[in-house]
Amino acid sequence: MKEIINLLNNAEWSDASEYAAGTRKRVLHDEDGVKTVLLNFPAGFYMEAHSHIHAEQHLILKGEYISEGKVFHEGTYRSFKAHENHGPFESKKGALVLVIWFPY
Repeated sequence: MKEIINLLNNAEWSDASEYAAGTRKRVLHDEDGVKTVLLNFPAGFYMEAHSHIHAEQHLILKGEYISEGKVFHEGTYRSFKAHENHGPFESKKGALVLVIWFPY
C-alpha cells in the first residue's frame, strides 16, 4: 500500500535553506532520481534564473509567482526540460508550489 500523506500537517515541513530565507519545504517523494516537493514561498521570495540536470515541473497550488516577465497564477502548470534555463522567480505575496524533478 502506498503511503498516505496529510498535506495539512505542518509538523512535517522544514526550512528550505537552499532557497530564499523563509522558504519552507515538504518532501513527498524522493526515489530513483524522481523527487516531489511542496515549496512554500514567503512574501518577497526571489530566486535567480538557473537550470538542472533533470526535467522539472511546477503546479502552483496557491498564490502566484512572476517569472520571465509574466505572472503565473494559482492553477498554472509549467514544465522545463533538463538543462533548460528558467527563472528568475519572484513572489510578492507568497505561493505554494508543487515541484517535481525527474531524470528524463
